[in-house]
Amino acid sequence: MNLITIILAAGKGTRMRSQLPKVLHSIGDKPLLRHVYDLSAGLRNNTIHIVIGHGAERVQQTLAKLPVNWIEQTQQLGTGHAVQQVSSQIDDNSIALILYGDVPLLQAETLEKLLSKTNEKTLALLTVNLKNPAGYGRIVRDDSGKVLRIVEEKDANATEKTITEVNTGILAVQGKALKKWLAQLDNNNAQGEYYLTDIIALAVADSFEIATTSPSNEDEVLGVNDKIQLAHLERVYQLQQAQNLMRQGVTLRDPMRFDLRGNLDVGQDVEIDVNVIFEGENRIGDNVKIGANCSIKNATIEDEVIILPNCVIENAVVGANSRIGPFARLRPETVLANDTHIGNFVEIKKSVIGQGSKVNHLSYIGDSLVGKKVNIGAGTITCNYDGVNKFQTIIEDGAFIGSDTQLVAPVTVGKNATIGAGSTITKDTPDEQLTLSRSKQLSVPNWQRPVKKEKL
Repeated sequence: MNLITIILAAGKGTRMRSQLPKVLHSIGDKPLLRHVYDLSAGLRNNTIHIVIGHGAERVQQTLAKLPVNWIEQTQQLGTGHAVQQVSSQIDDNSIALILYGDVPLLQAETLEKLLSKTNEKTLALLTVNLKNPAGYGRIVRDDSGKVLRIVEEKDANATEKTITEVNTGILAVQGKALKKWLAQLDNNNAQGEYYLTDIIALAVADSFEIATTSPSNEDEVLGVNDKIQLAHLERVYQLQQAQNLMRQGVTLRDPMRFDLRGNLDVGQDVEIDVNVIFEGENRIGDNVKIGANCSIKNATIEDEVIILPNCVIENAVVGANSRIGPFARLRPETVLANDTHIGNFVEIKKSVIGQGSKVNHLSYIGDSLVGKKVNIGAGTITCNYDGVNKFQTIIEDGAFIGSDTQLVAPVTVGKNATIGAGSTITKDTPDEQLTLSRSKQLSVPNWQRPVKKEKL
């Protein structure tokens, strides 16, 4: 049977205190609504409709590539009214599934269980028991346990408010029946809105069975209404990510201090210390060790690499058996061959560093091609920018660059060449030779250091 998923995403989210529409706030660097879409997109024979309202244009622009049917609810008159906007596009013989764009952590297993309970005379409803049910619609049952209706908090009496089983709003039912009940909704309630929850009583009146099921934990069905709830679900999500990695064999020094904001493909025997953040698409090989407080984005890190604490790696490739950091920065388009050493306070940008080469201390290498077994001394700078254009520096195999050298691009350092410390190199240097540029050392008698002038 075909499935029609209706994702309600029209709410304003006033309590978020933000100009950004609520469903565009992120968990794991992915919008709340995108989490819900990705879940529903995994269901078979599914057509997805998303009802938008507040910030509709921005929501649609942000997620424009999603293959969905966008429907705008120009007036927000309740959840029932929102689903009514899709009524004409619901096929009678389909199963309609109602989801919410601000409930990001629902699991596929829970949805499959819910859908399995749906048939021609059964409405499947997802409920959960809460220690503090305040604010939620309560599930009202008869003495035999059958669901009779849902009463919203503002319409509940004192007895009904003691009920701890609450409505999540997530349900599945035959399309023909749903359309019939949607047409019968009214707004005779405390909110003056069309409640989707009223269809439960209508279903009971039509002799439908209300089959309830529950998620594995309440965090699955918690919605986001303010920044506190957003932060809570972020940590829940990150712990889930951490646990998935640990099941794959990754050693996390503290799973509570780990963030994955994208995807991570890992090999065996990977060790990750605290406060490491992964963003985008990353791949890590076997026997990699990553120190504390590193930020890694869209990187490929090959086998046996050691990344020491406080490194930043973005859009870069690190070859096998390399050692990075501490406090190193690999900027986009950096490619390190195997057995390279990039040391403390070194920045590499848009450069290729050959096998066995070392840049160990306090250096900047930009727009460069560095050969094999090159040693670059502390404080070396490739002067790649003249204020308008960028130029390339080439350092050939086996070169030794003395400390505090400036290589003014475009320039080539020859094979096995040596550059004396403190040199400024503006011309290509020959192979196998020592090149240096220094003025003769002298001491100036009677020289006085400048003193700070007092302000008048």
